[in-house]
Amino acid sequence: MTDILIPVLFFLVIFSPVIYQLILVLKEKKNGTGIHFKRFKFILKTSLATFILFAIIIAILSHTNYLDYKKPMTYDQYDDITFLDFKGIELFKKSLYGNERFAYIYTEIDYDIKEDHILIQSFFHPSRSFVYDQQTYSEELLRHEKYHFKITELFTRKAKQEISILPYTTSSEVLNIIEDTYIKEREFQKKYDYDTFHSYVLGEQKKYEHQIDSLLLDLQSFKNSKIIIDVQN
Repeated sequence: MTDILIPVLFFLVIFSPVIYQLILVLKEKKNGTGIHFKRFKFILKTSLATFILFAIIIAILSHTNYLDYKKPMTYDQYDDITFLDFKGIELFKKSLYGNERFAYIYTEIDYDIKEDHILIQSFFHPSRSFVYDQQTYSEELLRHEKYHFKITELFTRKAKQEISILPYTTSSEVLNIIEDTYIKEREFQKKYDYDTFHSYVLGEQKKYEHQIDSLLLDLQSFKNSKIIIDVQN
């Protein structure tokens, strides 16, 4: 309910002068005058412009908190990540399935195709990740969120493994592998959250941790971000 209430209140505050002027215009229409109509149009345009400006600012800050920006972190910094690194802003969502103890981590597979090698890395974005309430910090919740980063790293290594066994490589083949990896990684992330119910099903959480750690160990030889290969355009 709160998630809906905040945007509604924001809308009412911005457009309350418009509503007031509209009432005056309707009253004048009954009296056969139109003194306030021009003022109504001016306030409407001003309110729309203000609304659009604030909407853009909110959208930017919700996407990436530039007010407290921290550059993306690579997987080798995994052990250093704490909830203090979750610097993103969530202005509307205040609960997850009715629970206020929740967090959101944003991770990404990034790549750069060069002439003689390919760089593929997993990143954690601090300024796009958030924890709703720092007072509800728990080691279990942080561990769950950080395993999302491990999943991203796992699929990054899978992509490097798949590329490395190609007899020869073209840019289009690399892009196809990476796009397919994106899809599989997102599906796995969703399944991880669903099966563990965002960390609350402890048994499933432990199963996933063991599975992910084992797979990462199997792909240890692909932890280096650079793959030396002859890329044919």
